[in-house]
Amino acid sequence: QVRLVESGGGLVQAGGSLRLSCAASGRLIGIRAMGWYRQAPGKQRELVATITSGGSTSYADSVKGRFTISGDNAKNAVYLQLNSLKPEDTAVYYCKFTTLGEFDYWGQGTQVTVSS
Repeated sequence: QVRLVESGGGLVQAGGSLRLSCAASGRLIGIRAMGWYRQAPGKQRELVATITSGGSTSYADSVKGRFTISGDNAKNAVYLQLNSLKPEDTAVYYCKFTTLGEFDYWGQGTQVTVSS
């Protein structure tokens, strides 16, 4: 069955950068959108960024101008470039693929820790 595998998380100092990757282990057809969410300890999971199959992007205000989402539909992959990282960006980051049939596939999460 299909799994989304994430990589790229780690420990970085404030002001640093990371690039997160997420790819499906199996071929997916009919993906209408891909996105990244994050969840910090004691907080609800929040939407960070999305990209549609047509390339339209959207960002949370807290990351706008610092993070960039990109995707490769042919490779069933989505990426998140995190620049100018702040301690408040510390969270587990999850990728998600949404199909035309409105079924969601979730990644296992990757930890991003930003030290002050």
